[in-house]
Amino acid sequence: MGVPHTIIYTEDIKDEDILIFGPQIEKLDFYPYKTNVNFVKVISNKKIKVKTWERGAGLTLACGTGSCASVVAAYLNGLTNNLVEVELEAGSLFIEYNDDVYMEGPAEFICEGNFLSNL
Repeated sequence: MGVPHTIIYTEDIKDEDILIFGPQIEKLDFYPYKTNVNFVKVISNKKIKVKTWERGAGLTLACGTGSCASVVAAYLNGLTNNLVEVELEAGSLFIEYNDDVYMEGPAEFICEGNFLSNL
C-alpha cells in the first residue's frame, strides 16, 4: 500500500479503544517510520468494518490504503473473499484483491484552498 499498516481484529470497534491503543501501536519501536493502525471487524466473508488510526493524523473517518490493507490481510488469513465491502465512518468502499488491489467508492469535493509561498 506504500504505507505500513497494522491490522487488529476485534469483535467490537470502540473509538475509546482506538484513541488509547492507536497512538501506542503507531509509535512502537518495531515500526521505525510509525504505522497506521486498522481496527477490523469481520462481518461476513463479503463485508468488514474498519476504523483507522492514521500515523501523524489520529482517528480518521475513512482511509483508502487502510481499507485495502485490511481486505488483503483478511483474504490472506482466510477470513473473507477477495472482493469485499468495507464499511467506514464516512461510507463504504469496495475493494478487490487479485494480485493487485482495486478500490471503488464515491468521491466528493469538500473544500479548496490556496497555498502561498515566499520561496
